[in-house]
Amino acid sequence: MSFEITGKLIVKYNTMQRSETFKTREFVIEKSEDINGRIITNYIKFQAVQDRTAIVDRFNEGETVKVYFNIKGTRWEKDGRVNYITNLDAWRMESMMQGAPGADAQPNYGGSQEVYNPTQQESGDDLPF
Repeated sequence: MSFEITGKLIVKYNTMQRSETFKTREFVIEKSEDINGRIITNYIKFQAVQDRTAIVDRFNEGETVKVYFNIKGTRWEKDGRVNYITNLDAWRMESMMQGAPGADAQPNYGGSQEVYNPTQQESGDDLPF
């Protein structure tokens, strides 16, 4: 199951090579909510793993982003003690700044902005282009 959240990118950490074959990168977003007239601010740390570590590269700190993520949980035992670890694994990010792709702006594919209307009279032939 995937989740999404929108907030301000606060910190981007460097990619960490955890083992010969595993790397991670963490980043933090700030999410503020008005709850009964009181502003509550949360700082949420995400991790991106393997080939997803670069998803944060194209965003600047202070930019509003939407993060798509999965929740992963692990049971870890060492020396007879059990610990549970929860990770928010980010797999996609979008900019929510005005005019940025994915920010309710219509994409511009470089073509004409005209829309073909078949009820309009065409001059010359019946092709819409």
